[in-house]
Amino acid sequence: MLHSRGLPGVALGALCLTYALGASLGWGSPQLSVFMGDFGLAAAALAAALSCLAYGCAVGGHARPAWLLFGLSSLMVSFGNGTWGWYELVEGTPLPQDSLAEYAFLLFAPLAITGVLVLAQRPRSAAGWLCLLLDGWLVAGSLFTLSWSLALGRTAAGEVGSPLRLALNLAYPVLDILLVSLVVGLRFGGRDGNRAAVHTAMVGLAVTVLCDALFTSPELRVSYHSGELLDAGWFAGSLLLAWAPWSPRWRRPLREHPSVGGLPRRRVATTFSALTPYAAAAVCTAGILYNALGGRTLDRVVAAAACTVGLALILRQGVMLLDNLSLAQELAHKEAHFRSLVQGSSDVIMIAGANGVLSYVSPAALGVYGRDPEELVGGNLLDLVHPEDVDRVLLEVRRFLARGRRAAHRNPGAAEPSARVECRISSGGGEWLHVESTVNRYRDGLILNSRDVTERVILQAQLQHNAFHDPLTDLPNRALFSQRVRAALGARGQQGGSGTGVAVLFLDLDGFKAVNDSAGHQVGDELLVQAARRLQGAVRCGDTVARFGGDEFAALVCGPLGRLQVQELAERLRVALSEPYWIGGAELSVAASIGIAFGTPERGPAADPRAATDELMRNADLAMYRAKSEGKGRVVLYTPAMRADLERRTELEERLRVAVREGGFTLLHQPVVDLVNGAVATVEAQARWRSAQGLLLTPAEFLRSAEFGDAATRFSRWLIHEAVSAAVLRRAAAGRVRPAPAPAPVPVSVRLSAERLCSPGMYEAVVAALRDTGLPATQLVIEVARMGPDTLADELGRRLAALRRLGVSTALAGFGAGSGSLGALARLPFDGLKLDRTLVQDLGESALSRTLAGHALRLGRDLGLVTAAEGVDLPRQLSALQELGCRQGQGSAFAPPLDETRLRRALARRVYPLPRPLGSLSARRAYLAADTRTSGRGEGGPTRVAHHHGASDLPEHRAVAGPGHGPHGETVVPPA
Repeated sequence: MLHSRGLPGVALGALCLTYALGASLGWGSPQLSVFMGDFGLAAAALAAALSCLAYGCAVGGHARPAWLLFGLSSLMVSFGNGTWGWYELVEGTPLPQDSLAEYAFLLFAPLAITGVLVLAQRPRSAAGWLCLLLDGWLVAGSLFTLSWSLALGRTAAGEVGSPLRLALNLAYPVLDILLVSLVVGLRFGGRDGNRAAVHTAMVGLAVTVLCDALFTSPELRVSYHSGELLDAGWFAGSLLLAWAPWSPRWRRPLREHPSVGGLPRRRVATTFSALTPYAAAAVCTAGILYNALGGRTLDRVVAAAACTVGLALILRQGVMLLDNLSLAQELAHKEAHFRSLVQGSSDVIMIAGANGVLSYVSPAALGVYGRDPEELVGGNLLDLVHPEDVDRVLLEVRRFLARGRRAAHRNPGAAEPSARVECRISSGGGEWLHVESTVNRYRDGLILNSRDVTERVILQAQLQHNAFHDPLTDLPNRALFSQRVRAALGARGQQGGSGTGVAVLFLDLDGFKAVNDSAGHQVGDELLVQAARRLQGAVRCGDTVARFGGDEFAALVCGPLGRLQVQELAERLRVALSEPYWIGGAELSVAASIGIAFGTPERGPAADPRAATDELMRNADLAMYRAKSEGKGRVVLYTPAMRADLERRTELEERLRVAVREGGFTLLHQPVVDLVNGAVATVEAQARWRSAQGLLLTPAEFLRSAEFGDAATRFSRWLIHEAVSAAVLRRAAAGRVRPAPAPAPVPVSVRLSAERLCSPGMYEAVVAALRDTGLPATQLVIEVARMGPDTLADELGRRLAALRRLGVSTALAGFGAGSGSLGALARLPFDGLKLDRTLVQDLGESALSRTLAGHALRLGRDLGLVTAAEGVDLPRQLSALQELGCRQGQGSAFAPPLDETRLRRALARRVYPLPRPLGSLSARRAYLAADTRTSGRGEGGPTRVAHHHGASDLPEHRAVAGPGHGPHGETVVPPA
């Protein structure tokens, strides 16, 4: 790029040298010499004219008139030289006086002077105009005095007969002197634009004027002929003017002063411009001395010009003195302004030399560093920096200087870059302060603007610590624990897994919720803090203990430990956490369930440490939950079977969710028969899953697999809604078939587990189903099939009470199979009791089963509950239950689960045949009569005592999710 830009200049220089060499050698023949002296100069001037005119038409702004004038002036020169050549070569006669060529040459200077004035920068004040006029006259007057003394005086003396000839002879040098004066003035007062083009044009004009001045000399003019060496100067001036508009452009960057709001700062005179008046006076003095030393009388013109030059010099000195005083005042004002800014700044400003010695320190150092600025001046900057930061500071400074040199080389006019360096500086009190410094170049050294950022650094460190630590126990949190596990696995993979092991322990405090609920959250937080300290004291110094939130902790064990040692460590942690806690004078106890998982080294480029970390932590979490499910307070080691079981449960839960959403379940009903008269007392709604082969299967396996998900809750809501909707449809169909008198409607029972009944939104689902369908609440029975953990007892009692206030009957189903306790019967509001099929199936053969069933039924009657039994499949079971006083029975001895069509037929029949009892009929009737009096229920199954209670007021307690299935087996039921 640089070579291509300089190529036109090289060609121009070579062309000028070639012309000068030919002129010095006489061009080989007089005819060629005259041709090159006339038409060669005409061609060069014509090229300059065309170039300036074309550029003037293309460019816009204030420069267009100037270039057009320069083109016209060159066109005059071309016309003059062409006319001269016509006379000499074509007509063969010398150039006559008063020819068109002389007038064309005379028009060159005025047009060029006008163009220079257009390009000149106009002064902004009257003083500026006065200085411009004085400077112009100093240059013009001095040159006029010298020219008059050397040649003009003799020229004027020789032209006595023709005033026009005298005017023409004097006009050339006078106009050239004026042009030179303006060119000198433009050099120091020109506008900041395309400075290369302007300067090249001024050089071309100056070369042309210099040749004109030499031609004015009478001795040279008499002996001049075309093609001499003097023509080479005119030729070079024309080519420079032709090349000026297209010369490589460069624009000096606008220098701004920071105190004037981005305005261009005041121009300062250069040395040459300051010496110009004195140089002009020296030239004038040389002209006077030439006359005096030559023995000539002092010409009045020289005396007058010299006096005016001297007077202009005196006035110029006065103006310069006043300008200097103004500049001194302005400088003093700005210095005071910047001094107040520096001294009042809260940042410390220091200037350091190339050797690091401080030459200036602002007064802010006393408040920031606690050091006297005068004591710091003369010392080395690196002596204040912390020894650990010295190398880093030097490296940053070297990078900054290298970056600045590269930027200056690429873009010389661009602003210099700055750099930020942070280090620790010694304060006067002996402390190390964190300091942030902005570094800039200053002459041969550096200027540093420093501020104390110690509080910011401390705050950042605290925020970073808080981001990776638990705020209560100050243990690492999950994010930091995951990072350390990832690093441990990566290090083990690099070492090949030999001699090192990585184990992750997940710990959960059993019984912590009870402590929180009974003693309060403040006591619970203190217990967590003590537990964290116990964990830290039980592990090794290289291990990591973290808290994930709530009562969940984790430990990372690394090193040459086997599985047995890790299990022993986990047992120590369990024992340490299980010891009593003394908080506020009270003794509190919790247990710990711990899961252990061992990491495997990941090798190869495809190994993902993040995925390995997540898998290891999931495995430990699975082992911990297995420990809780197996009875809590124990240590369990992860096995791959746990992951397979989890994946199986997840898959089955998804299948159950899809079946609920896409209608994969259907509803069957099994009648519950009154054992006194054989009438249908209630019907129990039972769901069946429709397989791909069209078989109806019970969803018990799915519900057991989805024990910890939300699929069972969704299934239970669907079961309630479908059972209530089917009951409403049956009531409407029965009313249409038998308009009068219609029998009493048969209630529908839905079996749920305690976990499902206590799950969020289940009570609202029951209320919404009754409200949307219009079924009376007295026609719905909720059977609790499994009591669940003891922690659900209170919440279950509130839910059952709310249902009874709503009018819904409640019953305990599956009694005798571990699904309930005697205490639950005493404190929970049940209306009925249903024996499990495990007590019923051996009634005909086992005396023990008969005794247990009898005691259970007697307990239900004593508590005022309606007794029932399920799994009544054989006649001898039915007879035994009648003898034991059981009120209702359900099983295949009456009817299996029926679809809607068969169920309506059974309800239309209303009564099932009962076998003859084996014992005394009078004794059995007396037994059942006693049952009736005790229970307070009527003989008819469908009839029940109405409950008149207010609206439900349920507290917002959330229970642990669990399965919502009945005790049905996996019996295949043919599709209806």
